[in-house]
Amino acid sequence: MWQMMDLLYGHKKDMVTPEAALPGRDQYPYPLAREHLVLGTDMLGPDSPVEPRPWPVDAEEIILAGGCFWGIERIAWQTPGVHTTSSGYAGGYTPYPTYEEVFSAKTGHAEAVRVIYTGGHETLRALLTSFWEQHDPTTANRQGNDVGTEYRSAVYWTSEAQGDVVRDSAHRYQRALDEAGRGSITTELTPLAEAGNGIYYTAEAEHQQYLAKVPNGYCNHGFNGVACSLP
Repeated sequence: MWQMMDLLYGHKKDMVTPEAALPGRDQYPYPLAREHLVLGTDMLGPDSPVEPRPWPVDAEEIILAGGCFWGIERIAWQTPGVHTTSSGYAGGYTPYPTYEEVFSAKTGHAEAVRVIYTGGHETLRALLTSFWEQHDPTTANRQGNDVGTEYRSAVYWTSEAQGDVVRDSAHRYQRALDEAGRGSITTELTPLAEAGNGIYYTAEAEHQQYLAKVPNGYCNHGFNGVACSLP
Protein backbone atom coordinates (compact mmCIF):
# COMPACT_ATOMS: atom_id res chain seq x y z
CA MET A 1 0.00 0.00 0.00
CA TRP A 2 2.74 2.48 0.94
CA GLN A 3 4.55 1.76 -2.34
CA MET A 4 1.37 2.64 -4.23
CA MET A 5 0.96 5.85 -2.22
CA ASP A 6 4.54 6.81 -3.04
CA LEU A 7 3.91 6.25 -6.73
CA LEU A 8 0.82 8.44 -6.61
CA TYR A 9 1.93 11.16 -4.21
CA GLY A 10 5.69 10.76 -3.70
CA HIS A 11 6.35 14.04 -5.51
CA LYS A 12 4.55 15.81 -2.65
CA LYS A 13 7.28 14.81 -0.18
CA ASP A 14 9.60 17.56 -1.43
CA MET A 15 9.10 20.91 0.32
CA VAL A 16 8.19 23.74 -2.02
CA THR A 17 10.48 26.78 -2.02
CA PRO A 18 9.11 30.21 -1.04
CA GLU A 19 9.62 31.37 -4.62
CA ALA A 20 7.65 28.45 -6.08
CA ALA A 21 4.80 28.54 -3.55
CA LEU A 22 1.31 29.51 -4.67
CA PRO A 23 0.70 33.28 -4.40
CA GLY A 24 -2.34 33.14 -2.14
CA ARG A 25 -4.39 36.22 -1.28
CA ASP A 26 -4.77 38.99 1.31
CA GLN A 27 -7.79 37.67 3.23
CA TYR A 28 -9.70 34.49 3.96
CA PRO A 29 -11.60 33.31 0.87
CA TYR A 30 -14.16 31.50 3.04
CA PRO A 31 -16.23 32.29 6.15
CA LEU A 32 -14.77 31.19 9.49
CA ALA A 33 -16.56 29.17 12.14
CA ARG A 34 -16.27 30.72 15.59
CA GLU A 35 -17.79 28.50 18.30
CA HIS A 36 -16.06 25.24 19.18
CA LEU A 37 -18.58 22.45 18.66
CA VAL A 38 -17.31 20.38 21.61
CA LEU A 39 -15.90 22.89 24.09
CA GLY A 40 -18.31 25.74 23.37
CA THR A 41 -15.44 28.23 23.37
CA ASP A 42 -14.36 30.90 20.89
CA MET A 43 -11.92 29.44 18.35
CA LEU A 44 -10.80 32.74 16.84
CA GLY A 45 -10.15 34.95 19.87
CA PRO A 46 -8.06 38.05 19.14
CA ASP A 47 -7.39 36.86 15.57
CA SER A 48 -11.01 37.15 14.51
CA PRO A 49 -11.50 39.53 11.56
CA VAL A 50 -14.81 40.51 13.19
CA GLU A 51 -15.18 41.41 16.90
CA PRO A 52 -11.82 40.14 18.21
CA ARG A 53 -12.02 38.73 21.74
CA PRO A 54 -9.19 38.05 24.17
CA TRP A 55 -8.16 34.59 25.31
CA PRO A 56 -8.20 33.85 29.07
CA VAL A 57 -5.52 35.84 30.90
CA ASP A 58 -3.30 32.81 31.58
CA ALA A 59 -3.83 31.13 28.20
CA GLU A 60 -0.95 29.99 25.99
CA GLU A 61 -0.86 28.99 22.32
CA ILE A 62 0.95 26.13 20.60
CA ILE A 63 0.60 24.57 17.15
CA LEU A 64 0.70 20.79 16.62
CA ALA A 65 0.86 18.91 13.31
CA GLY A 66 1.04 15.18 12.70
CA GLY A 67 -0.94 14.00 9.70
CA CYS A 68 -4.59 14.77 9.03
CA PHE A 69 -5.64 17.62 11.31
CA TRP A 70 -8.99 15.98 12.12
CA GLY A 71 -7.33 13.43 14.39
CA ILE A 72 -4.80 15.78 15.95
CA GLU A 73 -7.56 18.23 16.85
CA ARG A 74 -9.57 15.54 18.65
CA ILE A 75 -6.48 14.50 20.61
CA ALA A 76 -6.02 18.13 21.66
CA TRP A 77 -9.59 18.98 22.66
CA GLN A 78 -9.76 15.85 24.82
CA THR A 79 -6.79 17.04 26.92
CA PRO A 80 -7.72 18.59 30.31
CA GLY A 81 -6.71 22.25 30.49
CA VAL A 82 -7.33 22.95 26.80
CA HIS A 83 -9.48 26.05 26.32
CA THR A 84 -10.08 25.76 22.59
CA THR A 85 -8.70 24.22 19.40
CA SER A 86 -9.01 24.78 15.68
CA SER A 87 -7.82 23.02 12.56
CA GLY A 88 -5.75 25.10 10.18
CA TYR A 89 -2.55 25.58 8.23
CA ALA A 90 0.91 26.57 9.47
CA GLY A 91 4.57 26.45 8.55
CA GLY A 92 4.12 27.46 4.89
CA TYR A 93 4.46 30.46 2.63
CA THR A 94 1.16 30.99 0.81
CA PRO A 95 -1.00 33.61 2.56
CA TYR A 96 -4.57 32.56 3.36
CA PRO A 97 -4.43 29.18 1.60
CA THR A 98 -7.38 26.89 0.93
CA TYR A 99 -7.56 23.20 1.76
CA GLU A 100 -7.14 22.25 -1.88
CA GLU A 101 -4.04 24.44 -2.19
CA VAL A 102 -2.47 22.95 0.94
CA PHE A 103 -3.28 19.43 -0.31
CA SER A 104 -1.36 20.18 -3.50
CA ALA A 105 1.82 20.55 -1.38
CA LYS A 106 2.49 23.81 -3.21
CA THR A 107 1.98 26.14 -0.23
CA GLY A 108 4.51 24.67 2.22
CA HIS A 109 1.89 24.44 4.95
CA ALA A 110 1.26 21.52 7.26
CA GLU A 111 -2.25 20.56 8.27
CA ALA A 112 -2.04 21.86 11.82
CA VAL A 113 -4.03 22.44 14.99
CA ARG A 114 -3.88 25.55 17.11
CA VAL A 115 -4.27 24.76 20.80
CA ILE A 116 -5.11 27.43 23.33
CA TYR A 117 -4.60 26.07 26.82
CA THR A 118 -4.34 27.04 30.46
CA GLY A 119 -2.52 25.26 33.25
CA GLY A 120 1.01 26.01 32.09
CA HIS A 121 3.58 23.26 31.69
CA GLU A 122 1.33 20.61 33.26
CA THR A 123 -1.18 20.94 30.43
CA LEU A 124 1.55 21.25 27.82
CA ARG A 125 3.22 18.02 28.96
CA ALA A 126 -0.13 16.23 28.82
CA LEU A 127 -0.66 17.53 25.28
CA LEU A 128 2.80 16.43 24.20
CA THR A 129 2.39 13.00 25.76
CA SER A 130 -0.72 12.37 23.65
CA PHE A 131 0.90 13.96 20.61
CA TRP A 132 3.96 11.71 20.65
CA GLU A 133 2.02 8.55 21.49
CA GLN A 134 -0.81 8.92 18.99
CA HIS A 135 1.03 9.52 15.73
CA ASP A 136 4.27 8.29 14.19
CA PRO A 137 6.90 11.03 14.43
CA THR A 138 9.49 8.89 12.61
CA THR A 139 7.89 8.96 9.14
CA ALA A 140 8.95 12.09 7.30
CA ASN A 141 6.14 13.79 5.39
CA ARG A 142 3.80 10.86 5.93
CA GLN A 143 1.22 9.56 8.36
CA GLY A 144 -0.02 6.15 7.33
CA ASN A 145 -1.49 6.42 3.85
CA ASP A 146 -1.34 10.23 3.91
CA VAL A 147 1.73 11.31 1.94
CA GLY A 148 3.05 14.84 1.45
CA THR A 149 4.70 17.73 3.25
CA GLU A 150 1.25 18.85 4.40
CA TYR A 151 1.14 15.72 6.60
CA ARG A 152 4.51 16.26 8.27
CA SER A 153 4.99 16.09 12.02
CA ALA A 154 5.68 19.48 13.63
CA VAL A 155 5.46 21.46 16.83
CA TYR A 156 5.51 25.25 16.58
CA TRP A 157 5.76 27.05 19.89
CA THR A 158 5.03 30.68 20.74
CA SER A 159 7.32 31.17 23.75
CA GLU A 160 10.83 30.04 24.59
CA ALA A 161 9.55 28.43 27.80
CA GLN A 162 7.32 26.23 25.66
CA GLY A 163 10.28 25.49 23.41
CA ASP A 164 12.28 24.18 26.35
CA VAL A 165 9.46 21.79 27.30
CA VAL A 166 8.99 20.65 23.69
CA ARG A 167 12.69 19.96 23.11
CA ASP A 168 12.96 18.08 26.39
CA SER A 169 9.91 15.98 25.54
CA ALA A 170 11.32 15.13 22.11
CA HIS A 171 14.62 14.07 23.68
CA ARG A 172 12.83 11.85 26.21
CA TYR A 173 10.59 10.34 23.56
CA GLN A 174 13.54 9.59 21.29
CA ARG A 175 15.04 7.56 24.13
CA ALA A 176 11.80 5.59 24.38
CA LEU A 177 11.85 5.01 20.62
CA ASP A 178 15.46 3.85 20.78
CA GLU A 179 14.61 1.37 23.54
CA ALA A 180 11.75 0.06 21.41
CA GLY A 181 13.98 -0.31 18.34
CA ARG A 182 12.08 2.31 16.39
CA GLY A 183 13.40 5.07 14.12
CA SER A 184 14.45 8.67 14.68
CA ILE A 185 12.08 11.58 15.23
CA THR A 186 11.61 13.67 12.08
CA THR A 187 9.30 16.19 13.75
CA GLU A 188 9.93 19.82 12.84
CA LEU A 189 10.55 21.66 16.11
CA THR A 190 10.70 25.43 15.77
CA PRO A 191 9.09 28.67 16.95
CA LEU A 192 5.94 29.54 15.03
CA ALA A 193 7.52 32.88 14.10
CA GLU A 194 10.28 31.02 12.22
CA ALA A 195 8.05 28.47 10.47
CA GLY A 196 7.32 29.57 6.90
CA ASN A 197 5.70 33.00 7.02
CA GLY A 198 5.14 32.64 10.76
CA ILE A 199 1.34 32.75 10.57
CA TYR A 200 -1.34 30.21 11.51
CA TYR A 201 -4.41 30.25 9.26
CA THR A 202 -7.75 28.84 10.44
CA ALA A 203 -9.16 26.22 8.06
CA GLU A 204 -12.60 26.08 6.49
CA ALA A 205 -15.61 25.54 8.76
CA GLU A 206 -16.19 21.97 7.57
CA HIS A 207 -12.83 20.88 8.99
CA GLN A 208 -13.45 22.22 12.50
CA GLN A 209 -14.11 19.43 15.04
CA TYR A 210 -14.74 17.11 12.11
CA LEU A 211 -14.58 13.93 14.20
CA ALA A 212 -17.23 15.29 16.56
CA LYS A 213 -19.52 15.82 13.59
CA VAL A 214 -18.58 12.49 12.00
CA PRO A 215 -17.50 10.18 14.87
CA ASN A 216 -16.63 7.33 12.51
CA GLY A 217 -14.92 9.61 10.01
CA TYR A 218 -11.44 9.08 8.62
CA CYS A 219 -8.72 9.07 11.26
CA ASN A 220 -5.39 7.22 11.32
CA HIS A 221 -4.36 8.37 14.79
CA GLY A 222 -4.07 6.04 17.74
CA PHE A 223 -1.50 4.59 20.12
CA ASN A 224 1.68 3.94 18.15
CA GLY A 225 3.01 1.30 20.54
CA VAL A 226 5.62 3.41 22.35
CA ALA A 227 4.62 5.10 25.61
CA CYS A 228 5.79 8.61 26.43
CA SER A 229 7.01 9.31 29.97
CA LEU A 230 7.26 13.01 30.81
CA PRO A 231 7.82 14.45 34.32
